[in-house]
Amino acid sequence: MKETAIIIPARYGSSRLEGKPLLRANDKPIIQWVWEKASSCPHIDRVIVATDDVRIFDVCKEFGAEVEMTSSEHKSGSDRIAEAASRHPEIGYIINLQGDEPLIEPANIELVRKGVVEDEGADISTLVREIKDEDEVNNPNLVKCVFDVNGYAMYFSRSKIPYERNVGKSKYYGHLGIYGYKKEALFKMTKLPQAPYEMAESLEQLRALQNGMKIKVAIVENVPVGIDTQEDFEKFKAMVEG
Repeated sequence: MKETAIIIPARYGSSRLEGKPLLRANDKPIIQWVWEKASSCPHIDRVIVATDDVRIFDVCKEFGAEVEMTSSEHKSGSDRIAEAASRHPEIGYIINLQGDEPLIEPANIELVRKGVVEDEGADISTLVREIKDEDEVNNPNLVKCVFDVNGYAMYFSRSKIPYERNVGKSKYYGHLGIYGYKKEALFKMTKLPQAPYEMAESLEQLRALQNGMKIKVAIVENVPVGIDTQEDFEKFKAMVEG
């Protein structure tokens, strides 16, 4: 029986908020908040933090996490988790949980797990949520997704998709950046060259789609708020410290 692991990529360098995994709220670093959420999930065999920074490594060790050093040359979180996964032949399924989402719900993580573990046809799984605000629909920073009747993604775009020639005939869905992988699919995707659509939109998941891989999509109601800026962190801190 292959294990299912959550691997949390965590790097110190960030153009918008350097060192954010180590920022503390209620006397716990952000990476610990994420690790604790991951560790509370059912049907998960292990949680690993994959980092390129000894400061993050040491802090994770202090609060009891399983943590591994990875190369500082990786260009994406997928590459980082692939390196960590390559050391563990016992792992068959991997959930890539971002290290800056301390408000992620374990129930959402479970949907990602089920999507890739229980669906034999899925190489990858992910989440979307319905968009009801027109400004969000038109925001290129919120990636949109369209999917087929079987729940497989057809395309992801920063543009408004579908185009509404007939108004009111379609819903819009925003993508949440959490992925589940069959391990072989993760290795395949990270070894493939960048695809034209990926380069055009700066969306790594389009590499998988353009190479014929299948991404299973689940719809969720709640929207976890990631920490990308100092303002995001201050809001989170105020929330948990009261």
